[in-house]
Amino acid sequence: MKLSAWMSGAALVVVACAGVAGGGKSEDAPKAAEPVKKGQAEAIFASGCFWCSESDFEKLPGVIDAVSGYAGGSTQNPTYHQVGTGVTGHTEALRVIYDPKKVSYDELLDYYWHHVDPFDGNGQFCDRGNQYRPAILPVSAEQRQKAEASLVHIGEVLGKPIAVKIEDPGTFWVAEEYHQDFYKKNPAHYGRYRLGCGRDRRVQEIWKGVKEQASAGH
Repeated sequence: MKLSAWMSGAALVVVACAGVAGGGKSEDAPKAAEPVKKGQAEAIFASGCFWCSESDFEKLPGVIDAVSGYAGGSTQNPTYHQVGTGVTGHTEALRVIYDPKKVSYDELLDYYWHHVDPFDGNGQFCDRGNQYRPAILPVSAEQRQKAEASLVHIGEVLGKPIAVKIEDPGTFWVAEEYHQDFYKKNPAHYGRYRLGCGRDRRVQEIWKGVKEQASAGH
């Protein structure tokens, strides 16, 4: 279970990014992702809570759909609760379906780097454990080459070791239906979780430092 604690006035609010009522039904069992349609392409990224990753990527022009799921592990048909134990080898991931005529994989990579904590390989933001590890999971040799080049470049830009790994995605398992578009279905819960987890504050902190360094160099 994803938990975060934060202070709002004098009250301590505990927000859970999981354990949603109605989740885990048999008809919601994870299934392998279907092939993309003609004219579409796919990319897989992991940056902690897939609710947040989905919300971020669906705002990017050229993205047709963003699907929450599990990747990088070996267990077949892993459920949310199984992945949450950290023993299946999966990480919460996002399958981005996009129009390559409107947005390139290179642009997706750049967008990813601006929505992840690249220095934290043991989880993301308030979510800890191997099941929340950040990763780029290329689905082709060309994507892997671009991802490797991008990782080197971002290390040079940020000036610190990058904890994000490039991994084989294996089978991408579509997460239970109650996780899909969670930020739309449960906006209040999602909003409390995202704010309490400090995701946006941390990302802004990382890139603010880069901008300040660039300004000082002129």
